[in-house]
Amino acid sequence: MLTLALKFIVAHLMGDFLFQPDTWIAHKKKKKHASKYLYAHIAIHTGLLILALQFNFSYWLGMLLIIGSHYGIDVAKLHLEKKVEARILFFADQLLHFAVIFGVVQYYQPFQIDMAPIYTAQSLLLITALLITTYVSSVIIKTLMSKWKLKETSKNQAGKYIGILERLFIFLFIVINYWQGIGFLLAAKSIFRFGDLTKSEDRNLTEYILIGTLLSFGIAIATAMGYNYLVDLANHL
Repeated sequence: MLTLALKFIVAHLMGDFLFQPDTWIAHKKKKKHASKYLYAHIAIHTGLLILALQFNFSYWLGMLLIIGSHYGIDVAKLHLEKKVEARILFFADQLLHFAVIFGVVQYYQPFQIDMAPIYTAQSLLLITALLITTYVSSVIIKTLMSKWKLKETSKNQAGKYIGILERLFIFLFIVINYWQGIGFLLAAKSIFRFGDLTKSEDRNLTEYILIGTLLSFGIAIATAMGYNYLVDLANHL
């Protein structure tokens, strides 16, 4: 099952990302279903599928389903580009392609997903720690820092997602016992923030950034250390 799935996935990734130049994408966006590169794209996918399956045409029905659905999904995506946000379209497009692939794999080599491991104490503990490290921390930090109001605040929430990513890296570094990584992360953030701090005439901005960084790092470190402690405790019970 896994080998067949990987063959389909490799063919898809190569066709959608490796062998699709930007010029083709631009032409498809302009001409939609009339673009010659749309059909060249489908032809490449077909060839890659045949190669991945080593010319084993016993999977002909699955190949037709994958190629036919790929064409339909791509055409729908091209016609929805001005109506739906690009990021949503991209992920919806890829999700649908992979759904078809796994549906075809399920048809040829049925598989079952064992959900039991998700409900073990260690898995639930990891999920809890990740939730705290990411979105729960964001709300806590935002609440704690609400007393400091800045005149200019970003509305694109980039800072929120930067904080989430940095806490995830810190959590990973501590779990794998690579504490040096936190130092590198802090140094990198300091370099990027140095311009904001030196150019700003508002001392409140400097304090705001420093407090936010310390809170973010502190919560991530505490969560990771708590996770490691509880995992060790569970292993010794």
